[in-house]
Amino acid sequence: MANTKVAIIGAGPAGMLLSQLLHVAGIDFVILERKSRDYVEGRVRAGVLEDTTVKLLERAGVADRMHREGLPHGGFALASEDGVTRIDMAALTGRSVMVYGQTEVTRDLIDACLARGGRVEFEAEDVALHDVDSETPSVTWRRDGVEHRLSCDFIAGCDGYHGVSRPSIPDDVLRTFERVYPFGWLGVLAEVPPCDHELVYSNHENGFALASMRSPTRSRYYLQVPLTDQVSEWSDERFWDELAVRLGPTIAPHIVRGPSFEKSIAPLRSFVAEPMRHGRLFLAGDAAHIVPPTGAKGLNLAASDVAMLADALIAFYGSGDASGIDGYSARALARVWKAERFSWWFTSLMHRFPETGAFGRKMQTAEIAYIRQSHAAQQSIAENYVGLPLD
Repeated sequence: MANTKVAIIGAGPAGMLLSQLLHVAGIDFVILERKSRDYVEGRVRAGVLEDTTVKLLERAGVADRMHREGLPHGGFALASEDGVTRIDMAALTGRSVMVYGQTEVTRDLIDACLARGGRVEFEAEDVALHDVDSETPSVTWRRDGVEHRLSCDFIAGCDGYHGVSRPSIPDDVLRTFERVYPFGWLGVLAEVPPCDHELVYSNHENGFALASMRSPTRSRYYLQVPLTDQVSEWSDERFWDELAVRLGPTIAPHIVRGPSFEKSIAPLRSFVAEPMRHGRLFLAGDAAHIVPPTGAKGLNLAASDVAMLADALIAFYGSGDASGIDGYSARALARVWKAERFSWWFTSLMHRFPETGAFGRKMQTAEIAYIRQSHAAQQSIAENYVGLPLD
């Protein structure tokens, strides 16, 4: 039986960032991941990093490529039938965000871990957690028909919404809160320059649209669509035509059309599990919470969870101080719920819901007009978008 201090379940950005922060502090760990390395590194996800997340990657020593290739953004735009309003985050908060794909973040973290000889068990089958409410938890998994067991001091569940970590908390302990949205996002990746140098969020009679990018030559666009829609119903021509309508006359002329190389429809949900700690098991990232992508909070919330958990473990192993461990769940959830609120509000403002109706549409229009005219409203949006403090 192998031994380690922290068993990390999941080799996505949350688990890999935690491993890097623990490595810097000299704390042993083992990472278990049920998928292959190629699969993990190939997943297409969001790409807006809060200022706090950028600083965490710097602290972890994996920020060099991000600073070379990432795109710093000091603002973003809100578009509607009445025009385009830029939210100047840099002027309003003194901070900015970084556009750098989650796929690239994950690759940087995995490369750093393996380069220093870190142990990552990819394609670990039938992962199971044992005795998480005792002082001697363990993890088992299978590979090539052989069962392996790892004893540890703590388990960090960073294995996503469908992972094994959250179900390891007893039903009479765990509470969940969920809102499933009645639409999805049709996303397209294309090797074309973006239509604007910053992100554009658009509220339109036909539904929401988002113009974003992964690089100066690669664009990522989204349209709100019914959950009943199929990708096959959306040819590239139909997508570009509808995107131009929803982005409006100011932005649409700058759209460069081209063939898509990735196209998918993702459902939207808000989800939170409480508590985020049970015994020696901690939840982080999507294992504990999901946000609709409107506010670009998913990866950033995972990073803030990991920062809090790393600090707690470093204090425990450094001085025996268990206060961070004991307070992890409450501290993390306080930030999670604030991010959930912002993502819910932003989603409600920018999308068409079945129940929106004429009155609801007027309320959206009035709120966007208020934001356009109010420095205080813009500052509130900017503060939430660049990322609230960890405490």
